[in-house]
Amino acid sequence: MAALPWIAIFIAASTAIFRAPRRLTLVLLAIGYGLAFALGQLHVLAIVPVVLLLCTGILLQWNPSPLGKLLCNVVFVIVALGLFQHWLPGFHNLKVIDAARFTPDATPYTMYLNFDKPLIGFWLLLTYPWVQPKKTFPVVAVSALGAYALTSAVCLFIAFEAGSIAWAPKWPRLTWLWMLNNFLLVAFAEEAFFRGYIQAGIARLMKARPQAWWFGLIVAAVLFGFAHYQGGAALVVLAGLSGLGYGIAYRAGGLQAAMLTHFGLNLMQFGLFTYPFIARS
Repeated sequence: MAALPWIAIFIAASTAIFRAPRRLTLVLLAIGYGLAFALGQLHVLAIVPVVLLLCTGILLQWNPSPLGKLLCNVVFVIVALGLFQHWLPGFHNLKVIDAARFTPDATPYTMYLNFDKPLIGFWLLLTYPWVQPKKTFPVVAVSALGAYALTSAVCLFIAFEAGSIAWAPKWPRLTWLWMLNNFLLVAFAEEAFFRGYIQAGIARLMKARPQAWWFGLIVAAVLFGFAHYQGGAALVVLAGLSGLGYGIAYRAGGLQAAMLTHFGLNLMQFGLFTYPFIARS
């Protein structure tokens, strides 16, 4: 029974990412989160951020005044920050990997299926269609492949040379669930926010001036790096560098390309190198 909400949420993320009708995504979300409330996986306090997101999303569809738009976006950013950092009460995220060591030298790794963080991606794709620019499949594929190759080469080389990771091919038992979570929940929410909302949003605010997309790319990458502060300075730097690669993928191939680049880099490290990092004695 505990898995039922996640089936609906995973399918909802897929429909949002691959541009199914918005109504289908909304129905699946209602089913998934409704089941989570019914099963006690969400506390009544979780209603507060959900209602705030729902109300701001609806208000923005009515094309409010500039002040109204600003207030809605301020509320969204505040709620999104709380959801990203898991600061808001009421979300009993499901722990599926508990302090596992995938290799003897690795730091323990814990993974949750989060109810809170994916709400950011859903809100953005349902509220602001421009977060997900339309790109053809060949453009998405070529952009993702090129950005993935470059970003993986740079980031994994630096991490390897710094002694943070080592060669460690593996295929843990729950790899399939890690893949679903990393693509449909983690990369989905993070790329929609940092690349779609911040990077593309800055370009829109600067009205496509020549330097706009470069500025948006750098700001989004820097903020993405700092969002990983809990992993230490090395992770902040590596996340910032990877954010540049994801931003280039987004610029060339849209949200799907950025997500594939993000997921591809994570999957390569997960499958072939120490994950998440070598434990320091």
